[in-house]
This record gives sequence, structure tokens and C-alpha cells, in this order.
Amino acid sequence: MNTPNILQMGPLTDAFNDRLSSLHATDRIWEQQDRDAFLRETGRRVDIIVTSARYGCSAEVMAALPNLKAIISFGVGYDPIDMDAARARNIRVSNTPDVLNDCVADLALGLMISSARRIAAGDRFVRSGHWGQQPFPLGSRVSGKRLGILGLGRIGKCVAKRASGFDMDIRYHNRREDPAVSYGYESSLVELASWADYLVLTCVGGPSTEGLVSREVLAALGPRGTLINVARGSVVDQPALVELLLDGRLGSAALDVFAEEPQVPAELLDLPQLVLLPHIGSGTHETRRQMEELVFENLAAFISRGELVTPVL
Repeated sequence: MNTPNILQMGPLTDAFNDRLSSLHATDRIWEQQDRDAFLRETGRRVDIIVTSARYGCSAEVMAALPNLKAIISFGVGYDPIDMDAARARNIRVSNTPDVLNDCVADLALGLMISSARRIAAGDRFVRSGHWGQQPFPLGSRVSGKRLGILGLGRIGKCVAKRASGFDMDIRYHNRREDPAVSYGYESSLVELASWADYLVLTCVGGPSTEGLVSREVLAALGPRGTLINVARGSVVDQPALVELLLDGRLGSAALDVFAEEPQVPAELLDLPQLVLLPHIGSGTHETRRQMEELVFENLAAFISRGELVTPVL
């Protein structure tokens, strides 16, 4: 495939967009006034899609591209890509794993500490001029507490490694026990939540985990527990999360992801015990550069050899 035609599903950085279009014949679907008409007219010439965990690729788009051979995605999560449709067409799919593990794990620990020690609330307290006028509420200790991890994969293990430095007692829940680790295994997510002071979500998104952190799990975490989500918003029953936070049956939450981003439930915005972030798990200069390089490595490998460096399908 010497001169592939590429369809880019959504903008990334200006540098990425310019680099892609300088190397390959690239159409940008977000710049088209009538996306459906554009796909009907030009879909046959598309060989490769470049997308991200934000934009994904639907079965409808794939159906409009009869010669599509690969989907190269920027990001570790591939749940926004219709994998069943890709599998049925033998369309190869890649992502950018591992290079973002450290940054996402760093953020998970940062969210835990910020929530426990009320760092974001303390910042607002000082900026508002309340310091010296009224007392600031006490926070909670992180060191020595009980940490439950849902999804002890690459990122989950990085979180556990960092938490070990805080002398935390660590247990986890996966579909099955991992014999290669020494952390305690809980076969029941409800039991893990009931035991934990902090429950960190680092599992995959998609249909297999949708709503896995249910009302029952959140209630088990309880009024002294904290939920920390750096996975996907879909993993949590968001209406139940809102309800339990509002009535005090769940102590607090620190969230980098939401069910319908960028929309955040209005009820959460004024709750002082929450830390809310705009999905920045991989959002560092270093990690985004590594992710970009891995996208171009996958692209080059597929064009030259028909292979992917980091395939998921």
C-alpha cells in the first residue's frame, strides 16, 4: 500500500493534524459540511481511518467505506470503535497502550490525595478570601488506608505500585485472580467496595463493563468511602452515583471521566466533597508525544508491511 488514502475522524493537535496531512492523502471528516454526502461520494477511496478514543468509529461509518483495511486510534481505550463491525470485516485496529500508564496512574493518586486532603476545596477557600475568616474542614489521611482497585491491568498495577509507597493495604477485583501479584483478590466487587476506603477504577470501558459499578457497589463503598474514576464514565451507574452523593450514602468522588462527556450532571457541580476533571488522564506533553509517535509507527508498519505495532484486532 504505497499511497493510502486516510480519513481522519476528528482533530488532535495542530502538529499532529499537519504531520498526518503532510505524509499522506488525508480527508478530515469534521471539516465536511455534509458528512453523509461526503462519505457516499468518497468512501470507496478510504483505506485507513485515523481516530482517537474520543471520536471512535461507528459501524455506520465502516459500512460507508468498502475498502477500509485498518483503524489506527490515538488512545488506549477502543470502546468507541465498533469492534464487532471491524471484526466482521477483518478490519485491523490498533491503539496506543502502555505509554500512558504512568500518567493515568499519577493522576489517580493525585485525585485520591486531592479528595482526601480537600486540595481543590482548599484552593477555592484561599482564593475566595475565607482563610482567617472561618475554619477549613479537616481532611482524611491517605497513608495506611485500604485501596480497592477495579481492573488490575497495566494501569491498575501502576496505581498499586504507587499506593504501596503510602503503605496502603491493597486488594483488587478482576474477572479472574492474577497469580503473578501478591495483592489480595476479591471475587466480589461489592465485597471489595465494602472493604475499601478508596475504590479506584482502572478497568476497560465498553459493553463488558457498562454499569459494573452499580448502585449496590456504590452503597457498599458507603458514606466514608471515595470513588476515583480514571477509566470510563460508562463503568459507573451515573444516576445512582449522583443520588448517593447527594443524600450522603457515598462519601465523596474524584472523577476524570463521565458518562456523556463533556456533559457533567449539574447536581455534582456544587458538591464541595468532589473533585471533577475534564478527562486529562493522559494529558501531559510527554505522554501525548509518545502516543502520537505510536500512532505514526502503527500507520507506517501497516502501510509498509500490513502489520500493526500495537494491535487490538
